[in-house]
Amino acid sequence: MKIISPLTSSLLLWLVAPAAAYYRGYNFKSYTADGSSCKTASDWKFAFNAVKQLPNSINAARLFYAAECDSLAHAVPEALNADVQILVGLDDSDSDFDAEKGALLAAIRKHGWSWILGVSVGSESLYRGDIGPASLSEKIYDVRGMLEALPGYPGDIEVGHVDTTNEWFDTANTAVLKACDFIGVDVYPYFQPEDNNHISNAGQLFNEAVTQARASVDAAGSLASVWVTETGWPVNGDQLGAAVPGVSNAASYFQQVACPSFEQLNTFWFTYQDWFAEPSFAVVNPQGEQYFSQECS
Repeated sequence: MKIISPLTSSLLLWLVAPAAAYYRGYNFKSYTADGSSCKTASDWKFAFNAVKQLPNSINAARLFYAAECDSLAHAVPEALNADVQILVGLDDSDSDFDAEKGALLAAIRKHGWSWILGVSVGSESLYRGDIGPASLSEKIYDVRGMLEALPGYPGDIEVGHVDTTNEWFDTANTAVLKACDFIGVDVYPYFQPEDNNHISNAGQLFNEAVTQARASVDAAGSLASVWVTETGWPVNGDQLGAAVPGVSNAASYFQQVACPSFEQLNTFWFTYQDWFAEPSFAVVNPQGEQYFSQECS
């Protein structure tokens, strides 16, 4: 199949509202890359400063937790110092939701609003079956209401949810689509062995996923914008269908998808570091060196 640019100019007008610039960032786990311990303030400082040295004028980071590992308490001061804005992730499980909200509230009261670009209530929790659409929608409204009630609320902090493309295509989740200011789409052609997921067709699969997500938003009567909150290609691991992991294919996917997407909608690449995982989607190795050039050609 002929490869097309993942996001054409006509699609751009459909996918997102006009804006001067978009958030370009990476996903960051609250644990160190080997998974052995929570990130300290020094770890966050090193990570944020490192991504600021990467190409493409990186300006944002997506975190998965607020309270776990004291993520916001440690990360926010370092993000402010590095001029990185944070897409905050909140664990939407009943056991942790209140603590997560409390950590977000504490960070805002201590550091103000300038560091926060949005809030994701939950991550792939519909896909895992951890929560139902009604409960998730209530929690999205809850977080938005909490923010709007705070002094100095700037009025532009978007609250949404991150999940797999299949969940956004499922009409059972219409209530969530309507509750969101944005939907975060996780797109991994590598995990689509039934769809001709050869690297030469990966950009097309990405394009189709984002387009279908926008169509789902429209069909639900929602005004949510579409953000890419996870995508990438593994540098190691097993072949799935026609998808072959490896540095050269990860570099190709980055050129096909990241380079245009960074210019066309809010995009958070997966991931900065996970080099002990297999498959690993990291863009840097244990020494902090880039696996491949991230310069856009």
